Formats: sequence, C-alpha cells, structure tokens
Amino acid sequence: MPKVRHYADLVASLAGLMWLALYWSISISLYIDSPEPAMAALLGLASMILISFVHRPIRVLLSRYHVRKRRTEMWMHILALPLTLAFLFAIAIDHLITPMSGAQKMLLFNVLATASWLVFVVTLLMKLAIRAIAERRNNGSSSDNGASNNKPTES
Repeated sequence: MPKVRHYADLVASLAGLMWLALYWSISISLYIDSPEPAMAALLGLASMILISFVHRPIRVLLSRYHVRKRRTEMWMHILALPLTLAFLFAIAIDHLITPMSGAQKMLLFNVLATASWLVFVVTLLMKLAIRAIAERRNNGSSSDNGASNNKPTES
C-alpha cells in the first residue's frame, strides 16, 4: 500500500479525534457551566489549523487527493451522520419520553459522533488488513509462479 494512503488514514483519524475533543469539551463546558474547556480546545484546534495552513510541507501533504478524500469520509462519519441521527433521536425523545435540554442534545450528538468515528477507524483498519492480505497473496502467488516456470522441461 502506498505511503500516501497510510498518511491519509493517519491524518483523517487524528483530525477526527481533534474535532471530537472539541465536541466533548463543549459538553464539559456546558456541564460545569464554564467556558474554559471549550476555549482550550478551540485554541488547540486553531493552532493545528494555523500550522497546517502556514507550514508549507504540511500544506502540500494535506492537499493531496488521498488525504482530501479520507478527510471528507471522516467528516461524513463525525459530522453529517451524527447530526442527522442526533436531530432525529432528539425529536423522538422529546415527543415520546421527555423534553431534552441543550446540554443533553449535545451529549447525544457527542456519543453518536464518537461512535461514528470509531466506525470510521475500524473501517480503515479493516481496509488496511484486507489490502495487506491481498498484497501477501499477490506476492506469494507471483513467487510460486516464477518458481514453477523455471523448472526444466523434459523432451
């Protein structure tokens, strides 16, 4: 597997983890009624984004196709799907069980986003394992074919 794909998987996983840290810090801030955790997470996130835009080698690496593709997949997993599901679950819980506060809705979103990120990481690990097995099979079958082709023929 090319190094670019390994790098893209790593970047997307770490970016997702970074955004999850921000999401959870917002929930913690709501729980303790203090903005410090969210501000600290925002400061860390802004620093990482600034470094990735200013530092040329990182900017070049992040602009590659595989990295952009993996990061888009990560966004679909940690933002689009959890937002949709949290919205639908919150409506159902509000109407069927009990009204939810904003902090409870954010906690629901965080749980769904974390679960989706874990699904994303497990999917990447499964793809990596499948590619490694396929690569071994291809290398093993090509070495077996080469050995069988070198046998002397009887005439």
